[in-house]
Amino acid sequence: MSSKQGGKAKPLKQPKVQQKEYDENDMANLQKKKDEEKALKDLRAKAQQKGSFGGAGLKKSGKK
Repeated sequence: MSSKQGGKAKPLKQPKVQQKEYDENDMANLQKKKDEEKALKDLRAKAQQKGSFGGAGLKKSGKK
């Protein structure tokens, strides 16, 4: 089956994403989520500095 169209087909254009409007509850939830992520990031940074986070994992005893 031959066609006259050669090369790659152009991808379809995606519609532009419209700006969402948020009410007070949405804004409060977004702010709360950002604060929680920031707190987690700070805790991870502190744990890495101490070296207590992570660990060696399972240790092999050497027995067969």
